[in-house]
Amino acid sequence: NRIEAAVMGAVLGAVSPAVVVPRMVQLMEEKRGTGQGIPQMILAGASCDDIYVIVLFSTFVGMAQGGSANMMDFVNIPVSIVLGVALGAAVGLLLHLFLETAYRHGCYVRNSTKVILILGLSFLLMAVETWLKGIVSVSGLLAVMSMACMLKIKSPEKVTKRLSAKFGKLWIAAEAILFVLVGAAVDIRCAVQAGAAALMIALALVFRAVGVSICMLGTGLNRKERLFCVIAYLPKATVQAAIGSVPLSMGLPCGQLVLSVAVLAILITAPLGAIGIDRTAGRLLVQESPSDIAE
Repeated sequence: NRIEAAVMGAVLGAVSPAVVVPRMVQLMEEKRGTGQGIPQMILAGASCDDIYVIVLFSTFVGMAQGGSANMMDFVNIPVSIVLGVALGAAVGLLLHLFLETAYRHGCYVRNSTKVILILGLSFLLMAVETWLKGIVSVSGLLAVMSMACMLKIKSPEKVTKRLSAKFGKLWIAAEAILFVLVGAAVDIRCAVQAGAAALMIALALVFRAVGVSICMLGTGLNRKERLFCVIAYLPKATVQAAIGSVPLSMGLPCGQLVLSVAVLAILITAPLGAIGIDRTAGRLLVQESPSDIAE
């Protein structure tokens, strides 16, 4: 029925952080597309997209179980975004003031210590989202991103470059763990049962491409940059692996089909999006300040 179709649509809607995040981080390090803020925009948009999709998924699953849609679930989407950004910005500003005060008093905080502080605050912000659940909606992921943006704005460039290098080394191990977890959550046998779902996935990708193109109309991006944004929003993996089996575990009639489609979407779009981003970034995006990269 329509509710079950909506559940499947919500599962297919989310963009995969496991594929998008490392590639956008690499593009920022290479200063490719950063003149227009394209990697940063895609990172922020993907996070908002995942939050929105998960809220819709929870609402539709509740309706499929016999419940009804709660208007507050939809109101909480912009609330979680605004509060998440505000909370992260405040924490980032306080951390900057703490580090600056320590520096003025002759207490030099090592970069490794700063990394530990930032990681600790990031986990704390994620925990705040859980603590406030049911009271007020706050996006922990956006709070973490906002905290990092505030530190980037307030800190000297040489400091942020060193921190970026430190986190780049940490990401090598984190990326491997993330992809292993995604792979472990995928049941290949379910993909065989999906049947004609490949056509459904293709249509979903077409609608996604049209939606992204419409969102780009009011920007100053050229056709090549808009095309890259469309490609960057194709891959699906992490969220699908996390929520694809939820309808089946709840005993919904569409559960097996939703899981099969989610697995097939991962197998098709994850490599398609990853290869597409890697192959087109050099052709579609402008590389800024080559001399800075050489240094």
